[in-house]
Amino acid sequence: MDESRRRLRRSPERYQWEKDRALLPESERRRTGATEHDTGLRKEDLDFDIAYGTAPADAELARRFGVPEGTKLLHRRYRTQEADDEATLSLVNSWLVHDMVARNPDLLNPENEPWPGGTQHQLKTVGIEVDRVVDEVVSRRPEPGEAELLGVAPDAPVLVLRKTSIDTRDRVVEVSEVSLPGDRAEIVSTTRLRPWPT
Repeated sequence: MDESRRRLRRSPERYQWEKDRALLPESERRRTGATEHDTGLRKEDLDFDIAYGTAPADAELARRFGVPEGTKLLHRRYRTQEADDEATLSLVNSWLVHDMVARNPDLLNPENEPWPGGTQHQLKTVGIEVDRVVDEVVSRRPEPGEAELLGVAPDAPVLVLRKTSIDTRDRVVEVSEVSLPGDRAEIVSTTRLRPWPT
């Protein structure tokens, strides 16, 4: 592991932070984003590579969204890295149901990224409020080309965080997979427990 490279610490508290930010004025939302929150970096310290496209839902995505196979999805790909480092901090594949977000044409344009307030604010613009987020973490070997992008050895583990966002109407509104270098990423989970009755 290269100790000089920045570590990424991801905690589920970020989702409430993102949700709260969705209600702020744009000037405040523009100041910082989730990656800056997770790394302590400033927006100027980061390089973003963003690509948008559409894709039909395969069997797995259709199952996760609860939609028929072939449903049109907006597929967004994000690569984020520190400006002075060749290694990528994270690779993100994100899917949204196209018809759900197409009511705001700005959400279909990658030139509007990075979006102030992130996905939760994007969804807010079409009347969607996220109620809960389910994270599943798996470890696997890097896919072809992924090891070089993430700056890890070809046999080093990659952590994949599978995120499912569910709205207040109990619909899955976003599915994403975040690939992180296993030697520089921490996923921290805190579970609040209700107190015993007194």
